Amino acid sequence: MNSLTKRQQNIRRLLKPRHVCIIGGQAMADSIRRCAQAGFAGEVWVVNPKYEELGGRKCYPSVAALPEAPDATFIAVPREATIEMLKELNARGAGGAICYAAGFAEVGGEGVGLQKQLIEAAGDLAVVGPNCYGILNYLDGIVLWPTGHNGSRVETGCALVAQSGNIALNLTCNDRSVPFAYVITSGNQVVLNVADFVDALADDPKVSAIGLYIEAISDISAFSRAAAKALANGKPLVALKAGKSELGSQLAMSHTSSLAGSDRMYDALFERLGVIRVQSIPDLLETMKLISIAGLPRGKSLAVFTCSGGDGLMTADLAEELGVPLNPHSPDQVADLKQQLPNFASVTNPLDYNTSLWSHEDLLTRCFGTVMRGDYDAGMLILDYATDGEASEKACDASVNAIMAACEAHGKMPIVTATLPELLPARVRDRMAAKHAAPMQGLPEAMRAFAAAACFADRRDHLSAGSADGLVMPKTPVLDGPTRIMSENDAKLALAKYGLQAPASRVVAPEDAAKAAAGLGFPVVVKVAAPVIAHKTEAGAVAVNLKSAEEVGAAVARMQASVAGYKPGLSIEKVLVEAMVRDVVAELIVGVKRDPQFGLALIVGAGGILVEMVEDSALLLLPTDRKTVEKAIHGLKIAKLLRGYRGKPAGDIGAVVNAVMAVAAYAEEHRGDLIELDVNPLMVLPNGAVAVDALIIQSDK
Repeated sequence: MNSLTKRQQNIRRLLKPRHVCIIGGQAMADSIRRCAQAGFAGEVWVVNPKYEELGGRKCYPSVAALPEAPDATFIAVPREATIEMLKELNARGAGGAICYAAGFAEVGGEGVGLQKQLIEAAGDLAVVGPNCYGILNYLDGIVLWPTGHNGSRVETGCALVAQSGNIALNLTCNDRSVPFAYVITSGNQVVLNVADFVDALADDPKVSAIGLYIEAISDISAFSRAAAKALANGKPLVALKAGKSELGSQLAMSHTSSLAGSDRMYDALFERLGVIRVQSIPDLLETMKLISIAGLPRGKSLAVFTCSGGDGLMTADLAEELGVPLNPHSPDQVADLKQQLPNFASVTNPLDYNTSLWSHEDLLTRCFGTVMRGDYDAGMLILDYATDGEASEKACDASVNAIMAACEAHGKMPIVTATLPELLPARVRDRMAAKHAAPMQGLPEAMRAFAAAACFADRRDHLSAGSADGLVMPKTPVLDGPTRIMSENDAKLALAKYGLQAPASRVVAPEDAAKAAAGLGFPVVVKVAAPVIAHKTEAGAVAVNLKSAEEVGAAVARMQASVAGYKPGLSIEKVLVEAMVRDVVAELIVGVKRDPQFGLALIVGAGGILVEMVEDSALLLLPTDRKTVEKAIHGLKIAKLLRGYRGKPAGDIGAVVNAVMAVAAYAEEHRGDLIELDVNPLMVLPNGAVAVDALIIQSDK
């Protein structure tokens, strides 16, 4: 605790307070009563100079009159008064405060100035909001919330941090048995942002997973630090990021920029930090539930049990899509199962154990146990509770009991999945949760949750001591103002210092191009070197595969005319004559884009003139490492060519990785002034990788 800043200490006081204070009027009376109803054992103080009591509690006339500085305060007064209350709480040495009032920067105008005043008034307080619903702590029975809500006390559970108060409120009302430990709404994030909450929750031993509903991350560096801490502590982050559109994104000069949309940046950030990204509210809830109730699986191998061929087919499709192995049973298991099942039964995974064992709990337990003794990490029973009477419910109960017993006997994760969310009753979910068996509602959601949890567990297990620190994103200054484009030759020379290979070349006057070409040896490529033209192909400023001095001379003449047409008054001052690269296996693009929010982003993908049409690329945030780059390259569609396609030579992937790391090293060293970098194409050869074009744009301040 002593190593934490004052505000970080105050966040922890706010989340687990010894006493709470509510500042407000009659509208807060029910909220005041809810603290007692939730079972909070600490003091609850009320501040209101107009009343003697509210919600059954004595009222104090001011913050100064309270018995001591409150750990957590809910402020439900108008925005101007909210600022004054913060000043009083800060002066008193309070822990944290929730600002319910709206009307700050989100409305513009005078609200912007009031928000600045709020920040000044906060001091070291841990301030949530403004414009938020507050905090629910189901571990300790703390209700700092303006309205009704659902949920109940838990011993351990997941935390939810949401930028939307209404979504957070709705999620407390879910009928999915998600064990919430905390529900936190962040509002305008004026003082505390999502990263602050993640940092604190990552330290809480009673928090099993942290769910996020986010619309934007204001401080990527701080978020990466908190997320890396959560990963190291074994606490999965499950994020629903809303707002995928590219409206407002700016397309800069290089091809790299067109490949680096903001949502791809979030994907890259989450991949880097081991954050589980989901696409819907049900996926968010089901993933948090599985992890919070059943924990993390030891691996991805899954055994599936069903009484329906249709369920088995759907599961097999989902497993293939998600990379979840449904390994076949061993020969001894097959022999054992054939003795237990009718002769028409097909012993596969998924296993259709059919109705012959239906309602016989002992036989089901033996059958499921036969499978679970094998090399599986979890057993999933697909079961929709029938609604046609008590006998059917008892038969379903027998199957649930059997999968839990079989998995417990063999130390495997038990999962029961209803294909329809409403067909797994609450009584069954509660009974399963008590035995750490995951009651899942929705087959696609269950499969995605299991796959994500297994991937997180694998990522955590392979995290070496201290390596989480390398995941933290450095702060990168935002650069505005004039920029400077390096010439292609200068860009290649600059990158060569970091190990990037380029063809032999000469920069000469146009009239000397033929002589330079003869010195290099034919065939050659000729390009306009000065003035600098960013997109030479569009300007007609490049000619390839020139095989004689006459062809070089004719090409230079054509370029003179083309450049003049591209931009009136433009004339060629210098040309770059370059040895033609032959025996090319594939063309790649390697680029770096500076993003005001994410810093430096590295793009690797299929290159050449079709780079944007093909859209085969990977995006990594810098800094990165060789292993991550190599994995990204192998994940590209063009990797088939690189590995040798239909008898053709393979490309030198090691040289490609070297080239990418050279670009990354240059970018890191020039983090302070690099705007964009584009190597397109990088020619991949059977032995080597050569950059035949390069663009570097830097700040000219």
